[in-house]
Amino acid sequence: MRYAIISDVHANIDALEPVLARIQALHIDRIVCLGDVVGYNATPNECADILRLRGIPTILGNHDAVACSLEEPWGFNPVALAAAMWTREHLSEANIEWLRSLPDALNVGRFVGVHGAPKNHNTYLFSWEDILPHLYFLEEQNCSICMMGHTHTPGIFSADGVYTVDDHSRFELGEEKVFFINPGSVGQPRDANPQAAFGVLDTEMDVYEQVRVSYPVEKAARRVTGAGLPPFLAERLALGR
Repeated sequence: MRYAIISDVHANIDALEPVLARIQALHIDRIVCLGDVVGYNATPNECADILRLRGIPTILGNHDAVACSLEEPWGFNPVALAAAMWTREHLSEANIEWLRSLPDALNVGRFVGVHGAPKNHNTYLFSWEDILPHLYFLEEQNCSICMMGHTHTPGIFSADGVYTVDDHSRFELGEEKVFFINPGSVGQPRDANPQAAFGVLDTEMDVYEQVRVSYPVEKAARRVTGAGLPPFLAERLALGR
């Protein structure tokens, strides 16, 4: 089975549509979304509608939880807070209810998906040391791979090293190891590459592939400023930061 793993769409329809087109061209069997469908950018309903109406399995992200009022934005910086409050005001009732229904984790057999850390979607995992306290979760889930988002930065983490993944690189996993894998962000990459990012996990071949997709960044940025969101959110799209 070949899975496309997307994460951190962040209300960027101009990035999501080309990513979904690439996924279709790759003849992927199934798509899984690791959360943060909304927040930061200007098209939350358009993105949520696509995932909701297509029935794409999706995890609740921290921005999703705030946007649908399941949580309050404690700890959000002023820019993230402004975007979260704007999103609350603009989400449709159908998408609010959909976000409220999303799970905190998805077990897909060979792997489990979370947003941030297992059992805490607000926690960032940047290193193997960060991951160590959460290894028990894979034992609970009877999985050897955890797919995670939240940092907006692609990477593969294991006991024998942290691997940065270049554009369109393939990585052979192997069944005997435990991996935490971040596919990066569709809608707001932060690894100095403005191209949308997602991953392809082949559970039969035990191979992970990192994929990048160009999209009209300037168009997405104009939507942000046109909606009255903080200009920094538009500027950072071109920087990939």
